[in-house]
Amino acid sequence: MVDDAPDRVGAAVRYVAIGDSFTEGVGDEVDGGPRGWADLVAIGLAQVYGEIDYASFAVRGKLLTPIVTEQLDAALALDPRPTLLTLNGGGNDMLRPGIDVDDLVRLTAGAIDRTVAAGVRPVVLAGPDPSAGLPFGTTIHQRGEQLTDKIGPVALDRGLTFVNCFADQTIRRAGYWSEDRLHLTAFGHRRIADLVLAALGHPQPDRPLPPDPVTEQRWRTEARYYRRHVGPWIGRRLRRTSSGDGHPPKHPTWQRIAAAPDAPG
Repeated sequence: MVDDAPDRVGAAVRYVAIGDSFTEGVGDEVDGGPRGWADLVAIGLAQVYGEIDYASFAVRGKLLTPIVTEQLDAALALDPRPTLLTLNGGGNDMLRPGIDVDDLVRLTAGAIDRTVAAGVRPVVLAGPDPSAGLPFGTTIHQRGEQLTDKIGPVALDRGLTFVNCFADQTIRRAGYWSEDRLHLTAFGHRRIADLVLAALGHPQPDRPLPPDPVTEQRWRTEARYYRRHVGPWIGRRLRRTSSGDGHPPKHPTWQRIAAAPDAPG
């Protein structure tokens, strides 16, 4: 159950998520909009604590800089202040030419330290590896691996929770990934939520694996993929636009989420 106007005192657990399409939940569409792993984490925490407050500033297409500045500013300005914040970003940066992984590490470390200084517990995620089947997948994999290898110690050295979804082998199955090969399916988002909840001390039950996608002639699959997904992505780069342009955050204020026996899984 969701209450859009919680009392000003706030629940004991106040969870806010910042990030890009991965955190927004693109690929897990429910009732005409994205749900995703962060929403599922909020629901899972409500089941544990009875109720929580939840907000999300994640927007598809965002680069790391606006995530750790604009989104983090808004998250830390919430009243009452969050107690828990999940942080992931950099995936869109890694798709761009000429990025410097060390710059992404520096930005992430700064956001982590600022969150801690504000008295908020950050949970840092390395996103799952999307490189299989992507154009220039080897380069994207190498960048993701470098970022994960450098961000993990930053979080762990500060005694924080680090959820290494990049190293998760289960989620590499094709059934966890959408047709665009970049965003997760509902199965994939559920898998990430389970990893985060387990890292927070709330292990989840084993779940059935997703069915494998129906295969067809490879040339047909690749032609459709480039027409539907790669071509529009290139067009946005040429126009210097983003898939997130005009998309506001879906939960920019606290929502009260109460435990419910029929909570979606």
